[in-house]
Amino acid sequence: MHEKALVLVVEDDQNIADLVDLYLRKNGYQTIRADNGEDGLAALSARRPELVLLDVGLPGEMDGFDVCRELRSRSDVPVIFMTARDDEVDRVMGLKFGADDYVVKPFSPRELVARVEAVLRRSAGRTDSTDPVQVGDVVVDLEAHEVRVDGDPVELTRREYDLLRTLAEHRGLTLSRRQLLDRAWGTDWIGDERTVDVHVRQLRAKLGRHVDLRTVRGVGYRLA
Repeated sequence: MHEKALVLVVEDDQNIADLVDLYLRKNGYQTIRADNGEDGLAALSARRPELVLLDVGLPGEMDGFDVCRELRSRSDVPVIFMTARDDEVDRVMGLKFGADDYVVKPFSPRELVARVEAVLRRSAGRTDSTDPVQVGDVVVDLEAHEVRVDGDPVELTRREYDLLRTLAEHRGLTLSRRQLLDRAWGTDWIGDERTVDVHVRQLRAKLGRHVDLRTVRGVGYRLA
């Protein structure tokens, strides 16, 4: 865990902000808070946080999208959007504006902390983004775009590879079908979310006991 990382929480609902603040601090993070976009941007400049939790539905002249657009013109700090509904427009707009992840309210505070940790890990490794990712006996070679088991290459389709890579980069974190589609297929992909189930079955068939790819009923999938 990135202990003592400074997280900026931009959220106007004080009950949600208090809960997020409590769980982040319990897990070793420092926090600063703002309840509108203008104050959030001012805090970003003054304190230089290592991650921003950003509400979409902020009051005032700047909503979360406006803040993210302005933020991205100044900094590459990781951003996680907090949205009040699982709305496709919110998800797609957030990712297109440069958000690294999103959570849908109401969310589990533990899930939020897990996403903070995962995004910080990915952010810390951006300069070495082509380094292989190893999960047990399985190696995902990001530079060669191939997967090996015990040193032997496994033939995967592009979608299977992108799906496995996404799960490996979020290892230990449950991702919904929609989140997997956004990351592995792209936010402009149109189709049935159940296509993820088909590709998961194909990955399990090809990788067998070498990968612990778990179904989280009613939520999505997790690579243990």
